Amino acid sequence: MSGRADRPRVAVFRPDDERIESAVELLRELGTEPVPDPMLEVEPTGAVPADAPLVVLTSKTGVELAAEAGWEPGDADLAAIGPATAAAAREAGWTVDVVPEEYTSAGLVAALEARVAGERVVVARSDHGSDVLLDGLREAGADVTETVLYRLARPADAGDSAEAAAAGDLDAVAFTSSLTVDNFLAAATDRGVDEAARAGLADAVVGVIGPPTAETARDRGLRVDVVPDEASFEALATAVVDALDEGVGRRD
Repeated sequence: MSGRADRPRVAVFRPDDERIESAVELLRELGTEPVPDPMLEVEPTGAVPADAPLVVLTSKTGVELAAEAGWEPGDADLAAIGPATAAAAREAGWTVDVVPEEYTSAGLVAALEARVAGERVVVARSDHGSDVLLDGLREAGADVTETVLYRLARPADAGDSAEAAAAGDLDAVAFTSSLTVDNFLAAATDRGVDEAARAGLADAVVGVIGPPTAETARDRGLRVDVVPDEASFEALATAVVDALDEGVGRRD
């Protein structure tokens, strides 16, 4: 832990839109000094979900892009991966029929597997979606089509947080997807601070939003300290701050 200031410094990697703004605001309310470093940039494809009896939406971004493109679900049932996605769909005027208890691809499969045998299902999402969802629905007997609504790229200027970690200037990080983990490490490599940034994370609280992100982080050689019970940024931020208060990650 850096111990340089009263407010611990927490890096956050959400896209550079209202999501990073709300994340920064929340982290400040929780008593930290946010270090915003957007690691994801949304590149819309212009595609919209194909017609099907069931459409699965896996992000608020996907909902908003489909709505902006003028797509309407019509008679299709909608499944949303979690509350934020469901709220965006309802704001667009759509009815949400399924929200899983666990806000993950595996949770969606568990919520849908009893009803999809022999049914056409469209999964509308980014180009970095987990195979767990497609494979699980197919194993349950669904005829699955994937529609890529947007691509996720690493912004050219991303990586200030990697340099901060390398300098021992971060107390915690809050990874919100596997891609944010990979992009953080790629940015560290591009800036020539990979080894030092990893060492910095070893002295910090490493928080991840859910089990898939935790698996990615561990596969990349990072220690994971915090995985909240609920896969939401609010739960992640709160759990990270609680861990900071408890001294988790401190190697002094």
